[in-house]
Amino acid sequence: MKVIEISNITKSFSDKKVLDNLNLSIEKGEILGLLGPSGAGKTTLIKILTGQIKADCGCAKLFGENCDKLSPEVYSNIGVVMDNSGLYGRLSCYDNLKLFAQVFNIDKSYINEVLDKVELVSAKKTPADKLSKGMRGRLILARAILHKPELLFLDEPTSGLDPATTGKIHELIFELKKSGTTILLTTHDMYEATKLCDNVALLNEGKIIEYGEPLSICRKHNPDNSIHILLNDGTKLSLQNSSESADEIKRYFDNNQIVSIHSSEPNLETVFISLTGRSLV
Repeated sequence: MKVIEISNITKSFSDKKVLDNLNLSIEKGEILGLLGPSGAGKTTLIKILTGQIKADCGCAKLFGENCDKLSPEVYSNIGVVMDNSGLYGRLSCYDNLKLFAQVFNIDKSYINEVLDKVELVSAKKTPADKLSKGMRGRLILARAILHKPELLFLDEPTSGLDPATTGKIHELIFELKKSGTTILLTTHDMYEATKLCDNVALLNEGKIIEYGEPLSICRKHNPDNSIHILLNDGTKLSLQNSSESADEIKRYFDNNQIVSIHSSEPNLETVFISLTGRSLV
Protein backbone atom coordinates (compact mmCIF):
# COMPACT_ATOMS: atom_id res chain seq x y z
CA MET A 1 0.00 0.00 0.00
CA LYS A 2 1.36 3.40 -1.03
CA VAL A 3 0.95 5.90 1.81
CA ILE A 4 2.49 8.79 -0.16
CA GLU A 5 2.27 9.23 -3.94
CA ILE A 6 4.00 12.16 -5.66
CA SER A 7 3.56 12.63 -9.41
CA ASN A 8 5.22 15.39 -11.46
CA ILE A 9 5.18 17.91 -8.59
CA THR A 10 6.59 21.32 -9.51
CA LYS A 11 6.76 24.40 -7.28
CA SER A 12 8.33 27.82 -7.83
CA PHE A 13 8.66 30.90 -5.66
CA SER A 14 8.99 34.02 -7.81
CA ASP A 15 11.48 33.00 -10.52
CA LYS A 16 13.12 30.19 -8.51
CA LYS A 17 11.98 26.63 -9.22
CA VAL A 18 12.20 24.82 -5.87
CA LEU A 19 10.72 21.47 -6.97
CA ASP A 20 11.07 20.33 -10.56
CA ASN A 21 8.80 17.53 -11.85
CA LEU A 22 9.25 15.37 -8.73
CA ASN A 23 8.07 11.74 -8.67
CA LEU A 24 8.20 9.58 -5.54
CA SER A 25 6.19 7.03 -3.57
CA ILE A 26 6.45 5.61 -0.05
CA GLU A 27 5.08 2.25 1.09
CA LYS A 28 3.41 1.55 4.43
CA GLY A 29 5.97 1.04 7.21
CA GLU A 30 8.84 2.46 5.15
CA ILE A 31 11.32 5.08 6.34
CA LEU A 32 12.29 7.22 3.37
CA GLY A 33 15.02 9.81 3.68
CA LEU A 34 14.79 12.96 1.59
CA LEU A 35 18.37 14.21 1.53
CA GLY A 36 19.85 17.44 0.33
CA PRO A 37 21.39 20.76 1.40
CA SER A 38 19.40 23.72 2.68
CA GLY A 39 17.30 25.13 -0.14
CA ALA A 40 17.04 21.81 -2.00
CA GLY A 41 13.24 21.73 -1.61
CA LYS A 42 12.84 19.26 1.27
CA THR A 43 10.68 21.44 3.54
CA THR A 44 8.67 22.75 0.59
CA LEU A 45 7.71 19.19 -0.31
CA ILE A 46 6.55 18.46 3.25
CA LYS A 47 4.42 21.61 3.20
CA ILE A 48 2.80 20.48 -0.06
CA LEU A 49 2.15 16.99 1.29
CA THR A 50 0.57 18.36 4.47
CA GLY A 51 -1.61 20.83 2.58
CA GLN A 52 0.12 23.97 3.87
CA ILE A 53 0.92 25.16 0.34
CA LYS A 54 -0.16 24.07 -3.14
CA ALA A 55 2.05 22.82 -5.94
CA ASP A 56 2.06 24.71 -9.23
CA CYS A 57 1.37 21.48 -11.08
CA GLY A 58 1.40 17.73 -10.54
CA CYS A 59 -0.42 15.63 -7.98
CA ALA A 60 0.43 14.55 -4.44
CA LYS A 61 -1.63 12.11 -2.38
CA LEU A 62 -1.68 10.85 1.20
CA PHE A 63 -3.59 7.61 1.82
CA GLY A 64 -5.10 8.06 -1.65
CA GLU A 65 -6.41 11.59 -0.97
CA ASN A 66 -5.26 14.65 -2.91
CA CYS A 67 -3.09 16.84 -0.69
CA ASP A 68 -4.90 19.98 -1.89
CA LYS A 69 -8.02 18.88 -0.01
CA LEU A 70 -7.14 16.42 2.73
CA SER A 71 -9.99 15.26 4.93
CA PRO A 72 -10.03 15.62 8.73
CA GLU A 73 -9.59 11.84 8.92
CA VAL A 74 -6.26 12.02 7.08
CA TYR A 75 -5.07 15.00 9.13
CA SER A 76 -5.85 13.06 12.31
CA ASN A 77 -3.62 10.28 11.02
CA ILE A 78 -0.43 12.26 10.42
CA GLY A 79 2.20 13.77 12.74
CA VAL A 80 4.66 16.52 11.85
CA VAL A 81 7.97 17.58 13.40
CA MET A 82 9.29 20.82 11.90
CA ASP A 83 11.43 23.76 13.04
CA ASN A 84 8.29 25.80 13.68
CA SER A 85 7.37 23.76 16.73
CA GLY A 86 4.26 25.56 17.92
CA LEU A 87 5.00 24.76 21.57
CA TYR A 88 3.44 27.00 24.20
CA GLY A 89 6.41 28.32 26.15
CA ARG A 90 4.59 29.10 29.40
CA LEU A 91 2.92 25.72 29.57
CA SER A 92 4.62 22.72 31.11
CA CYS A 93 5.59 19.67 29.05
CA TYR A 94 2.55 17.86 30.41
CA ASP A 95 0.15 20.71 29.70
CA ASN A 96 1.45 21.15 26.14
CA LEU A 97 0.59 17.52 25.49
CA LYS A 98 -2.67 17.76 27.43
CA LEU A 99 -3.84 20.57 25.15
CA PHE A 100 -3.00 18.50 22.10
CA ALA A 101 -4.68 15.42 23.60
CA GLN A 102 -7.91 17.41 24.02
CA VAL A 103 -7.84 18.40 20.34
CA PHE A 104 -7.51 14.76 19.27
CA ASN A 105 -9.76 13.39 22.02
CA ILE A 106 -6.94 11.26 23.46
CA ASP A 107 -7.12 9.74 26.95
CA LYS A 108 -4.93 11.86 29.25
CA SER A 109 -3.46 8.71 30.79
CA TYR A 110 -1.45 8.21 27.59
CA ILE A 111 0.44 11.50 28.10
CA ASN A 112 2.74 10.08 30.77
CA GLU A 113 3.47 7.06 28.59
CA VAL A 114 4.58 9.30 25.71
CA LEU A 115 6.65 11.49 28.05
CA ASP A 116 8.34 8.32 29.23
CA LYS A 117 9.11 7.29 25.62
CA VAL A 118 11.00 10.56 25.07
CA GLU A 119 12.48 10.53 28.59
CA LEU A 120 10.77 13.71 29.77
CA VAL A 121 8.80 12.37 32.74
CA SER A 122 11.13 14.12 35.18
CA ALA A 123 10.54 17.40 33.33
CA LYS A 124 6.77 17.07 32.96
CA LYS A 125 6.13 20.18 35.10
CA THR A 126 8.85 22.28 33.44
CA PRO A 127 7.64 25.10 31.15
CA ALA A 128 8.57 24.53 27.50
CA ASP A 129 10.60 27.73 27.30
CA LYS A 130 12.82 26.49 30.15
CA LEU A 131 13.83 23.33 28.31
CA SER A 132 17.16 22.75 26.62
CA LYS A 133 17.19 22.46 22.83
CA GLY A 134 17.43 18.68 23.06
CA MET A 135 14.52 18.44 25.48
CA ARG A 136 12.41 20.74 23.29
CA GLY A 137 13.17 18.48 20.34
CA ARG A 138 11.95 15.46 22.28
CA LEU A 139 8.80 17.30 23.40
CA ILE A 140 8.01 18.24 19.79
CA LEU A 141 8.41 14.60 18.81
CA ALA A 142 6.21 13.52 21.74
CA ARG A 143 3.47 15.85 20.55
CA ALA A 144 3.77 14.51 16.99
CA ILE A 145 3.32 10.87 18.05
CA LEU A 146 0.80 11.42 20.86
CA HIS A 147 -2.17 10.49 18.66
CA LYS A 148 -0.38 7.41 17.24
CA PRO A 149 -0.28 8.60 13.62
CA GLU A 150 0.23 6.14 10.78
CA LEU A 151 2.34 8.70 8.89
CA LEU A 152 5.06 10.85 10.44
CA PHE A 153 6.94 13.75 8.81
CA LEU A 154 10.28 14.46 10.46
CA ASP A 155 12.00 17.59 9.13
CA GLU A 156 15.62 17.38 10.38
CA PRO A 157 14.48 16.16 13.83
CA THR A 158 18.01 15.85 15.26
CA SER A 159 19.56 19.01 13.80
CA GLY A 160 21.86 20.63 16.36
CA LEU A 161 21.21 18.01 19.04
CA ASP A 162 23.93 16.29 21.06
CA PRO A 163 24.86 12.67 20.20
CA ALA A 164 23.10 11.19 23.25
CA THR A 165 19.79 12.91 22.47
CA THR A 166 20.14 12.02 18.79
CA GLY A 167 20.64 8.36 19.73
CA LYS A 168 17.47 8.36 21.84
CA ILE A 169 15.43 9.84 19.02
CA HIS A 170 16.84 7.24 16.62
CA GLU A 171 15.75 4.47 18.99
CA LEU A 172 12.24 5.90 19.11
CA ILE A 173 12.09 6.17 15.31
CA PHE A 174 12.96 2.46 15.05
CA GLU A 175 10.20 1.66 17.58
CA LEU A 176 7.70 3.61 15.49
CA LYS A 177 8.74 1.76 12.35
CA LYS A 178 8.29 -1.59 14.11
CA SER A 179 4.74 -0.57 15.01
CA GLY A 180 4.00 0.08 11.32
CA THR A 181 4.42 3.86 11.17
CA THR A 182 5.45 5.26 7.78
CA ILE A 183 8.08 7.98 8.09
CA LEU A 184 9.34 10.66 5.70
CA LEU A 185 12.60 11.98 7.11
CA THR A 186 14.49 14.99 5.80
CA THR A 187 18.10 15.40 6.82
CA HIS A 188 21.52 16.46 5.59
CA ASP A 189 23.18 14.01 7.99
CA MET A 190 24.30 11.10 5.82
CA TYR A 191 25.17 8.87 8.77
CA GLU A 192 21.65 9.31 10.11
CA ALA A 193 20.13 8.53 6.72
CA THR A 194 22.22 5.39 6.26
CA LYS A 195 21.33 4.18 9.75
CA LEU A 196 17.59 4.84 9.67
CA CYS A 197 16.28 4.75 6.13
CA ASP A 198 15.01 1.88 3.99
CA ASN A 199 15.42 4.09 0.93
CA VAL A 200 16.78 7.57 0.30
CA ALA A 201 16.18 10.16 -2.41
CA LEU A 202 19.04 12.57 -3.05
CA LEU A 203 17.51 15.96 -3.85
CA ASN A 204 19.41 18.71 -5.64
CA GLU A 205 17.90 21.90 -7.03
CA GLY A 206 14.42 20.41 -6.87
CA LYS A 207 15.24 17.17 -8.69
CA ILE A 208 15.86 13.63 -7.43
CA ILE A 209 19.32 12.75 -8.74
CA GLU A 210 19.58 9.31 -7.10
CA TYR A 211 17.20 6.96 -5.31
CA GLY A 212 17.48 3.61 -3.55
CA GLU A 213 18.69 1.71 -0.51
CA PRO A 214 21.57 3.69 1.06
CA LEU A 215 24.28 1.03 0.91
CA SER A 216 23.23 -0.01 -2.60
CA ILE A 217 23.69 3.58 -3.77
CA CYS A 218 27.15 3.65 -2.22
CA ARG A 219 28.12 0.38 -3.93
CA LYS A 220 26.78 1.66 -7.25
CA HIS A 221 29.02 4.72 -7.08
CA ASN A 222 32.20 2.80 -6.24
CA PRO A 223 34.42 2.79 -9.35
CA ASP A 224 37.50 1.87 -7.28
CA ASN A 225 35.99 -1.38 -5.90
CA SER A 226 39.05 -2.18 -3.83
CA ILE A 227 39.88 -3.50 -0.37
CA HIS A 228 42.26 -1.57 1.88
CA ILE A 229 44.25 -3.54 4.45
CA LEU A 230 46.51 -2.38 7.28
CA LEU A 231 49.00 -5.00 8.49
CA ASN A 232 50.43 -5.12 12.00
CA ASP A 233 53.88 -4.06 10.71
CA GLY A 234 52.35 -0.83 9.37
CA THR A 235 52.17 -1.93 5.74
CA LYS A 236 49.16 -0.59 3.83
CA LEU A 237 47.79 -2.68 0.97
CA SER A 238 45.16 -1.98 -1.66
CA LEU A 239 43.74 -5.04 -3.43
CA GLN A 240 40.99 -5.40 -6.00
CA ASN A 241 37.71 -6.61 -4.51
CA SER A 242 37.70 -9.82 -6.53
CA SER A 243 38.03 -13.57 -6.18
CA GLU A 244 41.66 -13.30 -7.32
CA SER A 245 42.52 -11.45 -4.07
CA ALA A 246 40.81 -13.97 -1.79
CA ASP A 247 43.80 -16.28 -1.30
CA GLU A 248 46.13 -13.40 -0.48
CA ILE A 249 43.70 -11.92 2.05
CA LYS A 250 43.19 -15.37 3.62
CA ARG A 251 46.94 -15.75 4.01
CA TYR A 252 47.18 -12.47 5.94
CA PHE A 253 44.31 -13.60 8.21
CA ASP A 254 45.88 -17.03 8.76
CA ASN A 255 49.10 -15.36 9.87
CA ASN A 256 47.28 -12.89 12.19
CA GLN A 257 48.77 -9.97 10.26
CA ILE A 258 45.65 -7.85 9.71
CA VAL A 259 44.94 -4.87 11.95
CA SER A 260 42.06 -3.49 9.87
CA ILE A 261 40.33 -4.16 6.56
CA HIS A 262 37.92 -1.87 4.72
CA SER A 263 36.13 -1.87 1.40
CA SER A 264 36.22 1.28 -0.69
CA GLU A 265 32.52 2.21 -0.91
CA PRO A 266 31.92 5.95 -0.59
CA ASN A 267 29.39 7.27 1.89
CA LEU A 268 26.23 9.07 0.80
CA GLU A 269 27.82 12.47 1.25
CA THR A 270 30.69 11.54 -1.07
CA VAL A 271 28.18 10.24 -3.62
CA PHE A 272 26.19 13.48 -3.42
CA ILE A 273 29.32 15.59 -3.92
CA SER A 274 30.45 13.48 -6.89
CA LEU A 275 27.03 13.86 -8.54
CA THR A 276 26.50 17.57 -7.88
CA GLY A 277 29.81 19.15 -6.97
CA ARG A 278 28.06 20.48 -3.84
CA SER A 279 28.31 19.58 -0.18
CA LEU A 280 25.23 18.80 1.90
CA VAL A 281 25.70 21.67 4.36
